[in-house]
Amino acid sequence: MQKKTSKISLQKTKNIALSIQFSLDGFSFCVTDSETQEKIYFTAYQFEETLNSPEDLLENIEYIFKNNANLQFEYTSVLVIHKNNLATLVPSKYFDENKLASYLNFNIKTLSTDFIAFDEVTSIEAKNLYVPYININNYLFQNFGEFEYRHHHTILIEKLLMLKRLNEKTMFVNVSKNSFDIVVLENKKIIFLNSFLYQTKEDFIYYILFTVEQIQLDTAIFKLFFMGDIQTESEIYKIAYKYIKNIFFLESQNSIFKDLEAPNHSNFILLG
Repeated sequence: MQKKTSKISLQKTKNIALSIQFSLDGFSFCVTDSETQEKIYFTAYQFEETLNSPEDLLENIEYIFKNNANLQFEYTSVLVIHKNNLATLVPSKYFDENKLASYLNFNIKTLSTDFIAFDEVTSIEAKNLYVPYININNYLFQNFGEFEYRHHHTILIEKLLMLKRLNEKTMFVNVSKNSFDIVVLENKKIIFLNSFLYQTKEDFIYYILFTVEQIQLDTAIFKLFFMGDIQTESEIYKIAYKYIKNIFFLESQNSIFKDLEAPNHSNFILLG
């Protein structure tokens, strides 16, 4: 696996909070000073290939924990973020906790043995239903005791809705190694949210243009903001620019990027 980390070591080991994000493609974490709320340390591991199962993911996470002393400190709080495409939004007024599987089965295939969780997304009066990796939760509970866990869509929505001047329809694309999230906002409301898997640049632009057509955006006018694992030299960026002219990077002002060899628009869920 490939590892990227802060240039400076973690100096503070008390009054610190931990945020962890993982998927079948990788594992990352950041440490926050609980007193100042400043992000002070970050590490990301990218697996050589997408893993086949949560069991394979657990093996990799166990290896990371055994070999990274920064995960052994006593943290004031721990936030765990599950990143997968096994999720759907349900408006709170239609939500029935007894029908969780029915809601998810509209978009994805669930198993009768799947545990389904949901996050409150109060900013849009909705619930985010998803299938967490329970085996990873159990392992982390053994390491940390009680912790909070959420789906990455929930964090993504909350961070994007905090942005200012979002009156017109605006598209945000959060890119990972083999998947990406598309969020479209208008007047602080979610118009569209979905995650897609891709292997080629053609896959990538197909899903973006399909979304553009579905919600009737004008490719010469609307603004598209990229975050995550994408740069101007990327083939997926180049093909997007052929069709969409107003493309920007959603850059973070987080001071931790001074100590990271990574662009300011990367790792949006943890550092944005």
